[in-house]
Amino acid sequence: MSARKTEHVTAPPRSQATEPLQPNGERYDFTSLALAGNDELERVMRCGVRPDPTRLLDWEFRGYNTFGLTDMLGFRKFKKGFYLEDPVADPERAVDGYNVQTVANGLGEEWLDRLKGGEPVRHGYFRCYPVDLSEADNRYPNALLLSYDCDRNPALDPSRRLRDYLVSPYSDDHDLLLGKAYVALWGQRRVFVSFFVLERHNEATI
Repeated sequence: MSARKTEHVTAPPRSQATEPLQPNGERYDFTSLALAGNDELERVMRCGVRPDPTRLLDWEFRGYNTFGLTDMLGFRKFKKGFYLEDPVADPERAVDGYNVQTVANGLGEEWLDRLKGGEPVRHGYFRCYPVDLSEADNRYPNALLLSYDCDRNPALDPSRRLRDYLVSPYSDDHDLLLGKAYVALWGQRRVFVSFFVLERHNEATI
């Protein structure tokens, strides 16, 4: 009996028509995403693709929250870094991450770390892994989930309630990312906080 031939079907690449585009027909970049409204950003979020965690590893990304109130609170600009806390862990399944406080200057100005004792101020640690549909935080199956409910944050730290979803707007651009932040209240109840934009910036400092 001859072996049955297995046909491998490869999904066709997304055409330009299915990619998220600005109203002027151009692709989004960091600045245009940072200035876009929530309706636009939601559309980009839903058609984005899941980033490869291994491409995030050992890098810091400059970040910008789109919610205007974060400007008044002093953390509209920030950085997120990605690393492996366990050197033998599998980065394809999960990586670790942290936030870095930066100087509260304008969108068009340089991202500058706030320093304490000569070192960047790191806080808000998280675990980063593909969204699991069996978990409560499963709103975007096409995303990575950043869960701040991890032991590196103090037990009573409010940041432990944060849950971020992260997508790549374009499958061929591994430097630009779009995120959506929620606060976990109780059970499966979540409250939307802000969209945020990330772009690869410098090698990780941890």
